[in-house]
Order: sequence, then C-alpha cells, then structure tokens
Amino acid sequence: MSDGFLVVDKAPAMTSHDVVAVARTALGTRKVGHAGTLDPMATGVLVLGFGNGTRLLQYITDGDKSYTATIVLGAATITDDREGEVISEVDASQVTDDQIKTGLAKMVGEIQQRPSSVSAVKVDGERAYARVRAGEVFELAARTITITSLDILEIRRLGARVEIDIDVTCSAGTFIRAIARDLGSELQVGGHLSVLRRTRVAGFPISQAISFDDLKTQTFTPLALSDVARATFQVRELALDEVLELSFGRPLVSNSSEQIFAALSPDDRLIALLKNESGKAKPIAVFAAAN
Repeated sequence: MSDGFLVVDKAPAMTSHDVVAVARTALGTRKVGHAGTLDPMATGVLVLGFGNGTRLLQYITDGDKSYTATIVLGAATITDDREGEVISEVDASQVTDDQIKTGLAKMVGEIQQRPSSVSAVKVDGERAYARVRAGEVFELAARTITITSLDILEIRRLGARVEIDIDVTCSAGTFIRAIARDLGSELQVGGHLSVLRRTRVAGFPISQAISFDDLKTQTFTPLALSDVARATFQVRELALDEVLELSFGRPLVSNSSEQIFAALSPDDRLIALLKNESGKAKPIAVFAAAN
C-alpha cells in the first residue's frame, strides 16, 4: 500500500520524529508525517500518514484529543513536567480534595491557557523550547482552548506531595502540562506533570494502535485512506459519473450541510475532499482518478 495511515502507540524516551524515522524505513518512503507532536516523556496515540495520507493529516491534527495524566502538587519545574529542573517546592499535604476538585473544575470549558515555555510553539520563527535552552526567560501569550471534560480518577497523598490521576478530553492546542502548572499555581503549592498518555486523536483510539516494536518489525496492516476518511469526515458515496467528474477536478451539486466532507467511489476509494461553496461541492484535494 503506497498511501495510508498507521496509528502507533509511541513508547517513552523518544520523539515523535524518531517514530516517523522508523516508519519511513518500515514503509519504504520518506513521505511520512504525523498528526500532532507528543513529548518524549509521553506515550500513546501518534497518527502517521504516508503517501497521499499526509494530505489528510491537517484535518486529524485539528480534531479533539483525550489523555490520561498524573499531576504532582508540591513542586514546580521549568518545563512543567518531571523532566525539568525543580524551581520551587512547597509542602502540599494540607491541600484538600475539595480544593483540588474546585481548581480543576475551573478549567473545564472554553478557557485561556498559557502554553509551556518549552513547548514547540514558534516565537518570531523559533521554537519556544529552543529559546529556553539558549537561556532566554519569557512567557508565551495565552490562547483560547476548550477542555470538554476533566475527570479525577484518583488522588494519592505521598508525604509533602499529592498525586492526582486525571482523564482529559480537549481541543487541539491544549497543553496538559499547563493544567498541572496552573492547578499548582491556583493552590499556591506548585505543580507539574509526571505521566502523560494520549488515548485518542480525533477518530483514532489507543485500541487501534500498533506497538513501536510492531512498527520496527513491520508487523502491521495500514489503514486505507477510505477508512481514515470515514473516521474523520462526513462521507458522500459517489455514482460512477460523479467519480469521473471529480477526477477531472469538476464540482458536483452539493447535498451536504458539512463545510468539508469526503467523496468515496462505489469500490470504496477516497476520490476527493469536497468543500461546500455557493451550492456546489468543489474538490479541494483529489486523491484518485476514475478507473
């Protein structure tokens, strides 16, 4: 298969680019990309597109995501996670469960969140983490994100520190490390993230993922573009004459309320992505020609 997708369960202590590099070897192509970076510390869902699949990645990256994570109260770090230098420590043993629940509840909904200074966000064309590593001290501007749900799974008290396991569903652009940092700041004890696992990206859950070992040993079956289209977009099933029209880049009469949707052939091939404009379904990306 020259075009398709893989859902990989990223292992810890590697970058998303490391996974892409192995996938390029396993798939025999350099045309491989991913739908959203995971920190080296993090594990879980990393969606890879290859061949023409890379043209769909932007739509998956923009989808919502789910995570499980562990917040540690009682210490703040420069990176807002366990891998950074500790910059302050406070005894958090007096923080109550109700204070934790109230603090996290404030973050549910549409909120302003300030990304971590060591994130991949670009500042004047340079990644924020690169500027921090060069010794610069700054804060990124807050931006609007949406946290759909934030559930507490368990609270553990370990001496002067408190650990909180959470389950989060949120919009693209949300930083789970910032949730830990902001809760610690709200409770005036400092906080950081010690565990992060992404359990879903858009329509792709962790149950669909292959292991990193499976990727290295090429023990996998890629997802077809049509499968990914069905998981990502509203789908329009085409007649044969419509397939021919789209293969030449011609618009169809619109029959969908969705702004962008996928068009599939009778033999289940992704033909194009369509966009509604002035009563027409206009192709914005053509993937296959008529047979």
